[in-house]
Amino acid sequence: MNTSDTLTKSEMVQYLINQLPMTRQEGRLFVESFFGVLSESLTAGYQVKLSGFGNFELKQKNQRPGRNPKTGEMVAISARRVVTFKAGQKMRQRVARTLF
Repeated sequence: MNTSDTLTKSEMVQYLINQLPMTRQEGRLFVESFFGVLSESLTAGYQVKLSGFGNFELKQKNQRPGRNPKTGEMVAISARRVVTFKAGQKMRQRVARTLF
């Protein structure tokens, strides 16, 4: 993996093909399939729980008042569903041990 602050799908594929006996196309298909299942599950309203990593959930946000930062004008922020992620205990512990 590189030393930048961002991990891309392409870098995930490269990591997989370096670690496992698979082709680039198989690695790409694996990564795309994983994110496809994750997206489809969340879209269908399911929670996604990945043991040792964390949970993805859908939350309903109610309509609320807001303010346009450019004009200061009051605007209504519409109700919507949002995806949230909560890191699991093991992941939080690993991140806490990481030095910057």
